Amino acid sequence: MSLALILLSTGCEEVIELELEGEAPRLVVNGLIRVNELEAFVPVKIRLTETNNFFEEIPVTQAENAIIIIERFDNGEPIETFTSSLAEESPGSGVYIPDPNASFDQRIPVELLNDETRFTLQITHKGRQYVAETVYQPVVPIDFVVQGNRTLFEGDETEVIVAFTDLPQNDDFYVFDFSFGEFLVTEDTFYQGQLFQFSYFYEDEIEAGTQVPISIMGADEAFYNYMDLLITQSGDLQGPFQSPVATVRGNIIDVTGINNQDIFDNASRPDVYPLGYFAVVQEDIEILTIN
Repeated sequence: MSLALILLSTGCEEVIELELEGEAPRLVVNGLIRVNELEAFVPVKIRLTETNNFFEEIPVTQAENAIIIIERFDNGEPIETFTSSLAEESPGSGVYIPDPNASFDQRIPVELLNDETRFTLQITHKGRQYVAETVYQPVVPIDFVVQGNRTLFEGDETEVIVAFTDLPQNDDFYVFDFSFGEFLVTEDTFYQGQLFQFSYFYEDEIEAGTQVPISIMGADEAFYNYMDLLITQSGDLQGPFQSPVATVRGNIIDVTGINNQDIFDNASRPDVYPLGYFAVVQEDIEILTIN
């Protein structure tokens, strides 16, 4: 890749060609599926893109094949397994949904979900095989969201106050989406089983009357750690599946050539991996109207 820079000075112009090194494109999987348990079906949308060099648009890409395997368990005992075949939503979109043209319904009923339901995403892309596995993560509802009146350093920040009640049984992890590409993670180490209330500040001014969706999502420890690392390294996070300044590996694995005999993991090829994450989580949303 070359970048032409024009240096301007009095009476002259000089074009300098700079050679910028770039690695081969990596597959990026936007596989965060947010479930509203009041709806009938899981809103499956898997978006595929590729990494690229600086100053270029993010290119969408297509898979040769994509499926989700759903395994249902009851107290650890398997009770049902079925497969949802995915198809591109529209030609060239790079977005994959349950195949609407299949001979039977490929959608996943929400009523079948519990905290033991396991999902396995399998993708074939440019001849390589990718796999990701996740377990459905329920979440507690938001108790309330209100606008506060405090500020921080600049004096014009917008404060929102969020409260929710943690369940006492397990060690829980949460991801908050405050819209505008702003995320926050928290774990219940210091408030297990209690009402937890905190403030979040928007640095940029938000126009009065704006309706801002604020959501809480369930997470396991791996997804919590992934989002925490992205937020830390990316600064202003524009979504969990963009290419951050520092490459953060998700839970998508390149299994091409893995045969469980001579090759059974990626330990001998650490540079072979895609980016992105696959997770199926419950989401609860509250809408805050800014004053």
